Amino acid sequence: MPTVQNTSASGASAATTAGMAAAAASNSSDIQDRFLKLLVSQLKNQDPLNPMDNAQLTSQLSQISTVTGIEKLNTAMQSLSASFISAQSLQSAGLIGHTVFAEGSNLAFNGSAAVSGGINLSQSADSVKVNVVGPSGNVVRQIDLGARQAGLAGFQWDGRSDGGVTAAAGTYSFQITATSSGKAVPVTSLMSGTVSSVMLGSDGAHAMVTGVGDVPVQQIRQIM
Repeated sequence: MPTVQNTSASGASAATTAGMAAAAASNSSDIQDRFLKLLVSQLKNQDPLNPMDNAQLTSQLSQISTVTGIEKLNTAMQSLSASFISAQSLQSAGLIGHTVFAEGSNLAFNGSAAVSGGINLSQSADSVKVNVVGPSGNVVRQIDLGARQAGLAGFQWDGRSDGGVTAAAGTYSFQITATSSGKAVPVTSLMSGTVSSVMLGSDGAHAMVTGVGDVPVQQIRQIM
């Protein structure tokens, strides 16, 4: 059954941020108290014939104001970060059960069912070919996709070699050659699979994609 894992991390993160915010507020308050006590003491004990210069007093007040402002900014940024992680976790949960295209060039063939992959062309190409490569590095099958417009397109490999023989189950890769008027066209390889679960880590949300593995959510290029 599809699951969302480590969603408690967002709660823990929020709790941690709240604790950090409270600590920061306490620390800021302590700094202000110490500063004001020192300033009052300095004013009480200053030489009446040579009082503190107004510019010096203003400078000291500006310094404590700057420190307080930085403390508040850090607290606000920590709170914003926790909110972003929590929102990303909830949004990523909607991926479960969907087929996605993510950056990569692997094909997980189970020995019978056809497998899918994708390409993302930066511009139109008059010739696009996909070479399915075996574990030993040999080209098992070449798939001619013909001319393609710029953007994303999918393809399927039925598991057969160029000779019509069904390949052994295993993990294969694919290489794409795209040209326009004889010149190479930049292209990105995309793997296809179904999201079975979503995990929340310190670096953000990750999707567990069947036949692909662990994929950072930001690497997903299309959801179907």
